[in-house]
Amino acid sequence: MVTYSSYEVLFYLLLYGFLGWALEVSYYSVRNHQFINRGFISLPLHVPCGIAFSLLIQVLPFLGKNYVLQFIGTAMVFAVVQSLSGTFSRWVSRLSQWENENEFAGTRKNWLEMAARAAGALLVYHIVHPVFMTGVSLIPKFLLHVIVWVGMGLLLADFFTMLYVVRFRTVPVSGELAREETQRLADRITGHIWRRLSRAYPGIEKMRGEGEAEGQIVFARGICWDKIIWIFLICALLGDIIETFYCGLVNGQWMNRSSVLYGPFSFVWGIGAVVLTVALRRMADKSDRYIFAGGFLIGGTYEYMCSVFTELVFGTVFWDYSDMPLNIGGRTNVLFCFFWGLLAVVWMKILYPPLSRQIEKIPPLTGKVVTWVIVFLMVCNGLLTSAAMIRYGTRAVRPEANGMVEQFIDSQYDDRYMEKRWPNMIVTDEEQQSRPD
Repeated sequence: MVTYSSYEVLFYLLLYGFLGWALEVSYYSVRNHQFINRGFISLPLHVPCGIAFSLLIQVLPFLGKNYVLQFIGTAMVFAVVQSLSGTFSRWVSRLSQWENENEFAGTRKNWLEMAARAAGALLVYHIVHPVFMTGVSLIPKFLLHVIVWVGMGLLLADFFTMLYVVRFRTVPVSGELAREETQRLADRITGHIWRRLSRAYPGIEKMRGEGEAEGQIVFARGICWDKIIWIFLICALLGDIIETFYCGLVNGQWMNRSSVLYGPFSFVWGIGAVVLTVALRRMADKSDRYIFAGGFLIGGTYEYMCSVFTELVFGTVFWDYSDMPLNIGGRTNVLFCFFWGLLAVVWMKILYPPLSRQIEKIPPLTGKVVTWVIVFLMVCNGLLTSAAMIRYGTRAVRPEANGMVEQFIDSQYDDRYMEKRWPNMIVTDEEQQSRPD
């Protein structure tokens, strides 16, 4: 069972308070098309969210792997915290925008909102929290104590200062001044960022499309970071679905083909689509045979390197073509290289152009926020999957968990879970020799 010290609990309160503040600001900024700081205090902290998560990380381990109980427990924690937050907001109801906003009522809309929050919190707990645990475990205890003392001191000072202003000053005036100061700060930050980008990238104005309104920016124009992220995500999802149905219908084996612990995402397909797009973009207007040849060579090389990487890093092999004719070290074969060539032609000529246009129709602010949320979650998902695979390989040699992170991994992703998640995974000879008979 994972246990936390009082300093670690307070640190997570500050950490998740900041994360909750960032998510709420992003959500309302996207919805209202302007920067909106809805926090009660001046610090970038959403205190109710921090309190809720500091409770969840201590409650959820007692519920085991029962995700239904975890969901119910998470919803109950958020309901209690939100109800207490609503009581506090009524006490300082002179802030009109807070009045009754945080009170939990039994309406259908509020229940759906609570369910969505509980689902999102569970997602963060299982995917993001283990990564945070790894980072916190690397912080020296003395430094952790200093961060907590300073953070909590600033939080309390800020809270009581804002409470004094709200209760004993003319609230409409102070509230209006706070909104004006926040808007001026947002304008200064936006102007500074745009001037810096203009100096660093003189051609940034080309992001504006011809005939578009002044100041309107097209999201993910051309081959850029945002476009690559969306291509990766979409193709990783579609690739996993296609491969699952292919194996189920052709081989009669319905099994998980995902590359990560959470979500139907095949990184091999997602990264492969990105590689083909970047490598073949200059050949998009050429004859199909050139694109086929490029896909044949690039796809075969990519599949071979993926097999080498998983074997060297994780000690496992996820596919083996040794029994197929014209195979190359069992990692790929000529037939699949041929399929890569066909896929490259279909992708560059048929699928990618309309997909690219649809991605560029996403509102710029919404696209930016969602893109970075995707990056954050997928990075955490990938790091957690890597840690679980590495621990799966070392658990036979060292059954006892070393530290809080390995305790969490052993409790959530034991050998039975890993083998059920990836039934086609093969342990290499080196790893197999270290495992008990």
